[in-house]
Amino acid sequence: MSVASDNIARGGISPPPGIGLVEREGTQGAVSWAAVAAGALAAVATTLILFTLGTGLGLSMISPWYGAGVSATTFGVSAVVGLVVIQWLSSGVGGFVAGRLRTKWVSVHTHEVFFRDTAHGFLAWSLATVAGAVLLASVAASGVSGVARGTTDVAAAAATSAAASAGQHAGSNGNQGSAYFVDTLFRSSNPADGNKTDAEAETGRILAKSVHDGQVALSPADRTYMAQTIAARTGIPQAEAEQRVDTTVAQINDASQKARQAADTARKRSAQLSIVGALAMLIGAFIASVSAAIGGGIRDEYENHLRD
Repeated sequence: MSVASDNIARGGISPPPGIGLVEREGTQGAVSWAAVAAGALAAVATTLILFTLGTGLGLSMISPWYGAGVSATTFGVSAVVGLVVIQWLSSGVGGFVAGRLRTKWVSVHTHEVFFRDTAHGFLAWSLATVAGAVLLASVAASGVSGVARGTTDVAAAAATSAAASAGQHAGSNGNQGSAYFVDTLFRSSNPADGNKTDAEAETGRILAKSVHDGQVALSPADRTYMAQTIAARTGIPQAEAEQRVDTTVAQINDASQKARQAADTARKRSAQLSIVGALAMLIGAFIASVSAAIGGGIRDEYENHLRD
């Protein structure tokens, strides 16, 4: 006991709060991990509740009937906004709980109390975020594992089929790439020779070999040969067969271009979502910190009122 507190005690006056607690508080940690864990748990539970509610509202917005539900754009924007709001609300709840449950400091400066309160809210948000990321990662890993097994089976089947096809057209030691050149060696001056299946397979190999930078570009010889084959088997004039080849190649290239545009659009949207998600998380951390400071202030106010 200090000299000041000893003199106060001798005069029959009760020492003010904090006297004799400075040394004890100096040996204690500034972080109340129990409050941080409680705040994180509250944040995760709030997220689950709000996410379930949001899922129900989202399902009520869509419909399998044509024109009965909202558009895909409206649904996507609503989903993003809903996830952001859920993140902010859960951060506020977790931060407030962490601030209210943290250990009371009676001999710490007001500014330091404010900092510690906000730190508790930030730590609760961090713990909840990491826990949610680990949970999502485990779920995603399970899904990727299942997809990988399915992809492996499909790839094995495709490899077996490709090997069999190459063996039929280029020998047991051939491959799909050399099959095209083998076909050129045996091209007949009468394209009607052979059966329809072989002609269709050869046409597919010609188109596959003519792909450059994602676009089909037939050489003059391949274009003429394909037109002759089509004319011989369908009975249409050579000019019409060439026009059909050009139309088909244009359709293939147009589909490839649209696929690239769709992939680029998906890339841009993913980048935008990542930026929005990062900003939302930063705002969520700020909300958790402020909520913890509010919760700690309310606790101090109530304790001071009871003491008075």
